Amino acid sequence: MGLAMALLALRSSPTPSQWTDRELLARVLRSEDRGWTELIRRFRGLIYRCITKVTAKYASHLSGADVDEVYAEVLMQLLRDDMHKLRMYDPSRGTKLGSWIGMIAVNAAYDFLRTVGRRPYLDRHDGTLDPHESCDRTPLDLLLEKERWDQLNGLLTDFSDKDRTFLALYYGRGLSTEEVAEQMQISLKTVYSKKHKIRNHLMRCLEQLQGESAISDLALAAA
Repeated sequence: MGLAMALLALRSSPTPSQWTDRELLARVLRSEDRGWTELIRRFRGLIYRCITKVTAKYASHLSGADVDEVYAEVLMQLLRDDMHKLRMYDPSRGTKLGSWIGMIAVNAAYDFLRTVGRRPYLDRHDGTLDPHESCDRTPLDLLLEKERWDQLNGLLTDFSDKDRTFLALYYGRGLSTEEVAEQMQISLKTVYSKKHKIRNHLMRCLEQLQGESAISDLALAAA
């Protein structure tokens, strides 16, 4: 009877492909081999799509080996420091696990482009280097930043003046919540509420973006 019950339980237990993202993550963080194998199976295609979405416009200067290198770096980032980046994921914030991993992949791809000094045509970028900026910034840094801000400004057209001010202070100037509250003469509770509302609105806008852009890549993982 005991063996029969064990076999029945085994048959009725969900397979790795049936695990929820929350269960999958728990198994990965417990260093279960099956958990890590399923994580790779489930998100490998997503990671590559996020990487190639970023690198597509530079394809003539990249090889398949470069994309594979970024993919390997993403996996290393997921494992590094006792899987610190995976442990930072908080499902209670409404972000899917795929979105979180996709964001890591997008950032890794941009970091790779910044460090690889093989973009001669980017020297024709029409951006002007701010004399107060670090001399270490490359034309590629400027191009990516310009593209991101152009896209972001397009998303902010329906934002109120107060929301734009909040974005400029909190994200643009990097002020703390206390400093933002003082500058805007609002309570800390309002700062946190506004931050949450704006973030959710931006995420909805990002999910609707189509085509090549420096920030729409973040929405790819949520599809």
